[in-house]
Amino acid sequence: MKSKSAPQGAQERFVKNARSPRFFTSRAKILTAIAASLALATLSLPASATNWWNPSPTITIGSGWVNVRDFGAMGNGVTDDTAAIQAAIDALPASGGTVVVPTGTYMIDATKSINMRSNTRLSLWGDAYLQAIPNNADFAAVVKAWNVNNVEILGGYIVGERSQHLGTNGMGYGISIQEANQVYVHDMTLSNNWGDGVLVGTTFGWRTFTPPSGVTLTRVIANNNRRQGLSITAANQVYVVNSSFTGSNGTAPQAGIDIEPQTLGPTSQVRIENSVMSNNVGNGLEVHDNVSDVVVTSDAAENNQGYGVFTLGTDNVTITNDTLSQNYLFGVDIDANTNTVQLTNNTITYNGAAWFVAHNESPLTPSWTPRDITIDSTAVNVTQSNNTISPLP
Repeated sequence: MKSKSAPQGAQERFVKNARSPRFFTSRAKILTAIAASLALATLSLPASATNWWNPSPTITIGSGWVNVRDFGAMGNGVTDDTAAIQAAIDALPASGGTVVVPTGTYMIDATKSINMRSNTRLSLWGDAYLQAIPNNADFAAVVKAWNVNNVEILGGYIVGERSQHLGTNGMGYGISIQEANQVYVHDMTLSNNWGDGVLVGTTFGWRTFTPPSGVTLTRVIANNNRRQGLSITAANQVYVVNSSFTGSNGTAPQAGIDIEPQTLGPTSQVRIENSVMSNNVGNGLEVHDNVSDVVVTSDAAENNQGYGVFTLGTDNVTITNDTLSQNYLFGVDIDANTNTVQLTNNTITYNGAAWFVAHNESPLTPSWTPRDITIDSTAVNVTQSNNTISPLP
């Protein structure tokens, strides 16, 4: 079928055996919580051409336009719609375009995935759900943006199959972004994935590859995913803004956001802004070695059973204007071999709740000294200024 023209419209990592109630909520409630908890946070828009981040980046999308219903997608919650949606994407001209997914529940074989093309937008309208069909695969992803440029994925919901997974191993993702440039994901909820809500980077380190670059997540909600809300491995220029990564539980690390390339390659220039990382069984945010130039600004990390923010061997970290409160371990842990940290203008209060819970005490009791900030002796060039911490006895 021909396309039609149309207007372009997620030392101690976690506390074992800790109480971990699942955190379920609607998108509307999450967005309300973000606005309420961060009401005083001002979004830092690019002030000059030297700033690489933009909450609404320019993505070059072709003029083609198709509706998945015209290619046989049913959206009835029963039929496997993978092939029909892929046929719609593949029917776009070489220049790309927009693929519309109307309201409905579209069952997706995540072992095959919806595979994005360059210069293409996947637009989920209204209450459109992409629901993963149960599988036992080592790797699965509902949507893949691999080796492509200029991709936009927006709207609706991506729901994993964690409660119906057919095995005990493997890793399932809502969206997997690998070796792709200029990818914009926004206004979308990703939940109940067997692994992560979103992966940015790569999972394969046995070959030469080019890390993804220019990835933006805006108004993304990742909730109740089994491993974590967002994983970033080897990547460059990743911007996360006005988003929420909550309720990760099931298998370690169980973080809201985990930046951990390990030996896959370097990660540089990551900015996390005006976002929430709360109620995770692991850390709110954890950042490891082989990572440099990380900015964590105007965020909230609260009620995590690990640390609010944890760094290990990271180079050049700015943590500013954040609220880090009532995390079970420290609010901030600048761990071994972290180099050059600016910790300024943060509210870091009533952390260290693991001890208080174990002793049936309230972490809000002023007569105790909560554990808010810890800095390892091997961390260097750590500066602190204008931070509010818990009142001393």
